[in-house]
Parts: sequence; C-alpha cells; structure tokens
Amino acid sequence: MGRREFTFYGGAAQFARYHGAEAILHGPAETGKTLSSLWKLHLCAHKYPNASLVIARKTQASIYATVLQTYTQKVIGADASVVPYGGSKPEWFDYRNGARIWIAGLDKAGKVLSAEHDVVYVNQAEELDLADWETLTTRTTGRAGHMPYSQTIGDANPSYPTHWMYSRDSLRMFYSKHEENPTLYDPQTGEITMQGQRTMSVLDALTGVRKERLRYGRPAQAEGAVYDEWDQSIHLIYADAVPECERHIASQDWGYTNAGVLGVFGIDGDGGMYLKAQVYQTGKTIDWWVNTALELEREYNLEAIPCDPAEPAYIDAYCQAGLPAFAADNAVLPGINAVKQRLAARRLFVVRDSLRRVDESLAEARKPSKVEDEFAAYVWADKTGKETPVKEHDHGMDMVRYAVMHLDRGMGPLLLWGD
Repeated sequence: MGRREFTFYGGAAQFARYHGAEAILHGPAETGKTLSSLWKLHLCAHKYPNASLVIARKTQASIYATVLQTYTQKVIGADASVVPYGGSKPEWFDYRNGARIWIAGLDKAGKVLSAEHDVVYVNQAEELDLADWETLTTRTTGRAGHMPYSQTIGDANPSYPTHWMYSRDSLRMFYSKHEENPTLYDPQTGEITMQGQRTMSVLDALTGVRKERLRYGRPAQAEGAVYDEWDQSIHLIYADAVPECERHIASQDWGYTNAGVLGVFGIDGDGGMYLKAQVYQTGKTIDWWVNTALELEREYNLEAIPCDPAEPAYIDAYCQAGLPAFAADNAVLPGINAVKQRLAARRLFVVRDSLRRVDESLAEARKPSKVEDEFAAYVWADKTGKETPVKEHDHGMDMVRYAVMHLDRGMGPLLLWGD
C-alpha cells in the first residue's frame, strides 16, 4: 500500500543495472543522482529478502537533513511496508521481507560499518578520501550473501581533477546530465520544464570553479586559487581528531545581504587552530548576532572576538553585551600569507559538521554556505600578480584571516569600542 514507481534515465539507468563491485553516479548538481541512487537501494531491499544495505555519508550528523529526507519523502513516502527504527533520527529501516537499510556515518562507524553488507551506498562520495572508500569496499566482499552481487556505490558531484575517484581502475563511473532529469526536461519532448528553467537559471548564475563543477559537471580546480595549500583530505577533519583545547577564540565577519560569518576556534597546546563551530547566515540583524555570540561565549568561554572593523557600531553592541570584541587587523595580504603558512604547516583545520545551522537561501542558490566551501572558490583578481583577491566567496575567508592574524601576531584588542 502506498508503493511508488520510479523510472531511471540515461546514466542513472546504466548505474542502476550495473552489478560490478564499485560504482559512482557522477554529474553536475540537480541531475537526480541522489534520488536515483536511493531508488536503486530501495528496489534491492524489496527484491532481495534479508538483504543488508547501508546509506552512508562522511559524517552521520549530515545524513538526517539531506539524503535521509530525500529517502523518506521521495522514495518510501507512504509505503507502509517500510518501518523506521530509532525515532526522529532512525538507525535503520526494516522491510517486510526481512531486508534492512542501515544509516551510518564514517565518523561513527560502530557496529554498522564493521559488519558485512550486500550494498553500501555513499551520498556525496567526493567528500571521502581513498582510505574511507577502501574501508567500505572491505564490507561488501560478498560474505553477506543475501543478493547475487555485492557493491560499494555512491553519488558524487565533480571535484578537483586529481581526486582519487577519477583514477581508480576498479571503479566504474556513470555520468548523469540535466537533460536526463524528468523534473527539468520532459522525457518525451526534450523540452525544458518550468522547474527546469528555474533550476538552470540558478546554476547559470554561478561563477568560477563552482559553475564548472555544478553547472557543467566538470572536475575543476580554481584557477588562481588564493589558498592552493588547502586540501580537504588534510584540513577538513572529524571532531574526534581535535586535541584538547584549553583556549577558544572567535572571529566575526559582518554581513546582511551577503553572509555574516562567526567562527569559534579551539587552540591546542602547540597553537594549532581548529574551527569547532561556525555560523554562516544572511539576513540577520545585530541583535540576532549578539544573542548567537553570547550562546557561543557561554559554551566556549571565549577569550577574544576579533571583528571586521568596517562596522564599529556592531562591535560596540558586542562589547555592550559583555563580549570580548574588538576591531580585527584587516591587513589583507599579511593575513592571507599567515593563513597560507598555517595551512602549509598543518596548523589550521576545519571540523566537519561544525556548521550550526544551514542558510537555506544560500543552499538553494548553490552558493557557499559554510567556511570550507570558500577555500576552493577564493581566487586572485590578478592571477599572475597575486596582490588582490576577488571580493567574492570571501566571508568565511575574512573571518579566518581575522582569527589567524590575532593569534599569530598576539596583538590583542586594537581598539575596544564602547570603552
């Protein structure tokens, strides 16, 4: 009762039929990669009694607001034969024939990813490093035995050209296109739909490396990247990899139409910096930022908050609320060089899932919505002179620069507004 039907198109159809050991459905944004992958998993669960299948992501916390919503709303829907276990954050879904789909994150592998399964599916496989992927392949060797084949599969947006998924011989890549998504293009006539016009206008408005990847589906490295030292396999870490931090500072870049960004850095005994919490939001007033900063101050006992000096009245509001705010050193090139040195020395890290709340307007517009999104998109205006960065995709970058300059120069408050 309530069972739905689904039709696969193009590369997704080839991916769904493939029974080899490793496969990824790859393509630009909004081609239906995730939905097609979930339907493949769902159909396997219905077809094979007692099958053991997994929906995974790099971190477990990121599953519930993303891929799991797609699974529950657009795949199982009102299908009464599928029963979740675990309340609002289910641990697994049981099918009447004994099949089970587990939910797991690589940061909390536990018993799920230490067991053998018939199929493990990874949402946004481009987030994984090679060791993550190879660990999953050891869980789908065929020993589960409930299906005639076993697989490690995933969907992925394009990444940088040297990403491991483009050179792994045992991995079969399938490619999806916007024209193969029936919500964007009519499968009978090939004409673009109203939804397609809205979606493609958003993707066409992207720029730089994000447009290359999300609009055209091309692996791309930002030409003239400011932080070419950034490597997400090194600098984007799990929370349990953060050492003990006795000190915490915050940093603030103001914004309203553009994003405002507030970040909290833990400082370890050797001066290493770890972005443990970040707030990346548009459309928020200073009162909202004050309340948010006070919450983080109570949580982390912040010793300093260097702020964008362009808004002295906002800094004054922080000080009036009892926050240790002051105008940051805004020397751009020295600050960039300080950040580059920390990245090269592996003394600056971003913690996965440190984002406290998603700005839906940024996510819908396919714009950077967290600090780590900006590192690959922040570029020099003069790609040969390297003297001025483009004033775009820099809100988190400015916030990071203020924090690094404060810590590395030991400058303390340059000016306390409201004293």
